[in-house]
Amino acid sequence: MKPSVHVIAFAVTAALAGCATTPSTGPMGFFVTSAGPGNGADLGGLAGADAHCQKLATAVGAGKRTWRAYLSTGWTSTTPVVNARDRIGKGPWFNAKGALIATDVDNLHTANHLTKATALTEKGEMVKGRGDTPNMHDILTGSRADGTAFSSAPGMPEMTCGEWKKSGDGSAMTGHHDRTGLATDAWSASWNSSHNTVGCSPQALTKTGGAGLFYCFAAD
Repeated sequence: MKPSVHVIAFAVTAALAGCATTPSTGPMGFFVTSAGPGNGADLGGLAGADAHCQKLATAVGAGKRTWRAYLSTGWTSTTPVVNARDRIGKGPWFNAKGALIATDVDNLHTANHLTKATALTEKGEMVKGRGDTPNMHDILTGSRADGTAFSSAPGMPEMTCGEWKKSGDGSAMTGHHDRTGLATDAWSASWNSSHNTVGCSPQALTKTGGAGLFYCFAAD
């Protein structure tokens, strides 16, 4: 018996749908900053952090895209709530070597491909983490695990180092770019919400295992 026109049409439609998947490689749309602006967690606010992402991307030939820092604000009652997940575009995102990081925002926060081997800088270099000297795996985010901002609450530590404008006392939430899934608790194994820093200065960030680095995403 010959297949009907409807069966053939369905098969063709299914085949085309299978082809409409996320490509296995693509242009850089994600990186960990190779260096911070140089003043601890004082990044010049969200605007300054975005400008730093844009500057680093431009230096490696990717400046035609619109780059945004993966940072949240709104910990204080006098500043607007900005969720990191809402400012980075829709994806998909690939690293400097063309490896897929995440297909979209939901995938980024549930089943991404971020590891020490894939969370590369804009230069395509690995960032030092556990077992390296110095350890630089604390990546500034100020975010919950789902990419949303923290709100101020009694007894709760500061989460954004003065909304990314403070380099002295205070603290900020960080994630671990070199997560392994072997940590004893979920926060320690999180790429974006592991623990707070002990301060906002360069020295304080170093003490807790960081260097003022943060994630950058192409939002276009």
